[in-house]
Amino acid sequence: MSSAALVMASLCKKKRKQRRWWQVDLYKNRTSTSLMMDLKSQEISGQYKNFTRMSPSDFENLLQKVGPHISKQETHLRTPISAQDRLAVTLRFLATGDSYTSLQYLFRISKQSIGRIVPEVCAALNKELQGCIKVIDLITH
Repeated sequence: MSSAALVMASLCKKKRKQRRWWQVDLYKNRTSTSLMMDLKSQEISGQYKNFTRMSPSDFENLLQKVGPHISKQETHLRTPISAQDRLAVTLRFLATGDSYTSLQYLFRISKQSIGRIVPEVCAALNKELQGCIKVIDLITH
């Protein structure tokens, strides 16, 4: 009788759904520095400066200042988006006003991630460069 109950219970169990990938193939193929490295090799033509709105040396200096604040720890689940890519996405967003959707195809980072990255990096820039920049409140002026 007990074996019949076990057989019935195993037949009645729902099959587990097969897990879906949490990351789209487009984002899996992202290499951490391919876009920025390609642009650095084009420094003489001015493409790097046009893209980031700063020279490679200025970008590296800025990255050294804010890098520790915007870096994420690597886990066994996935590798994090590099600090260089996080800074580049934010600078591109601030320089051009491109939508997150447009930036997701350019950097191969989901727009949800970009939506978290931009405010985090802006806060780090504000904190680190507080003595160098002046933020004007447009509402009161």
